[in-house]
Amino acid sequence: MKKIEAIIKPFKLDEVKDALVEIGIGGMTVTEVRGFGQQKGHTEIYRGTEYVIDFLPKVKIEVVVRDEDVEKVIETIMKAAQTGRVGDGKIFVIPVEEVIRIRTGERGEQAI
Repeated sequence: MKKIEAIIKPFKLDEVKDALVEIGIGGMTVTEVRGFGQQKGHTEIYRGTEYVIDFLPKVKIEVVVRDEDVEKVIETIMKAAQTGRVGDGKIFVIPVEEVIRIRTGERGEQAI
């Protein structure tokens, strides 16, 4: 099993969620996060004063999937989240040793 974490632009969340549901991903965790990468933030002017905004709002989506579904999920996220501009985000794939459903005690893929 693998945990896939995707950091994306907030306005792409609904598109990514709908695309994942369409390929059969039934559960995900979404967190509002702030960060920067190559974008390095941007400058805004408020009441005549210039401010550097270096931590930009992003959304982190986390899903745990079977090994055989990893590539399909990655491709789905990339297609739905891509705008072609700097700041589209990143996808991280992390090994998962065990999953346990608290309510039933199910383990492994049955608990996903």
